[in-house]
Amino acid sequence: MALDTAAIPIDAYPDPIVTYTVEDGTAVITAVNDAFSDALGPPPETLQSVFERFGQPAFDEPYERLRQGGPIRVSLDSADDPAYVVREVQEGDGSGCLVFVRLPARDTEAVSLDHVASIVSHDLRNPIDVAKAHLRAAEETGEQEHFDAVADAHDRMEHIVRDVLTLARGDDVIDASEEISIASVAEDAWRSVETRQASIAIADSLPTARADRDRARRVFENLFRNAIQHGSDGNDPPLEIRVGSLGDGFYVSDSGAGIPPDDRDAVFEAGYTTADRGTGLGLAIVRRIVDAHGWQLALTESRNGGARFEIRLSGTER
Repeated sequence: MALDTAAIPIDAYPDPIVTYTVEDGTAVITAVNDAFSDALGPPPETLQSVFERFGQPAFDEPYERLRQGGPIRVSLDSADDPAYVVREVQEGDGSGCLVFVRLPARDTEAVSLDHVASIVSHDLRNPIDVAKAHLRAAEETGEQEHFDAVADAHDRMEHIVRDVLTLARGDDVIDASEEISIASVAEDAWRSVETRQASIAIADSLPTARADRDRARRVFENLFRNAIQHGSDGNDPPLEIRVGSLGDGFYVSDSGAGIPPDDRDAVFEAGYTTADRGTGLGLAIVRRIVDAHGWQLALTESRNGGARFEIRLSGTER
């Protein structure tokens, strides 16, 4: 996520934002936007006092996770208050800002307009900036690698737009009128994903189901991308992904690091991500498509410690 607070006033962003600078080892608040004041109250003095509002007296642990590039999830004291995913944008000079992305309620039919605007303003800006920089370099040097980078940035923008539209439209994008082969859809999805060094095994015994083929393919694409982005790093053995049968459904598992039990609900919330280039939309879209088909989704641990997503189908045939 990139956030250009110098070019765009922080009050232009719909999410609560707090900016800070480090003085004598203490992160001192320099500004908050109107959204922060409206949702979270008067401006605090330090980052520690921000977290204390969320019942986080042990400041060091969540802040260290932010400094390492990971998001954290916080909520106010009342069960009726919204939860937020917090991300940090570091400026490199000892200053930076925290962005509080509100998580939509589970029973919301579609992501709110403010949340969609937040996703677009935060996450679309990075590939736009990348494309602009490489386009200038391409004009000066004519080197093919810069044109490739521009194309990659545009592909990423297209994925973000498609994901936002899927979340915003809701169930009207589902046309579950075709009898599809789950194995065939998984194979098609794998061919469309940047697989890096990962490998896949797709079982022969997968069922068929009446479903929207394009949306079912999106389920597999997003599950594959999630596994590849989060499952391993360059120092690990190559990632192994498996699509297997549950009899009344299927599962997608991987040999990666897995997802801690405490995070397994949060990963399906729009905006939650631990990846530098992630939008936090992929698994939220998986859940929306699964729910729209009337299927059931569960997240557990694979037998080798990675993540395992189980999807139970209705109206399946063996």
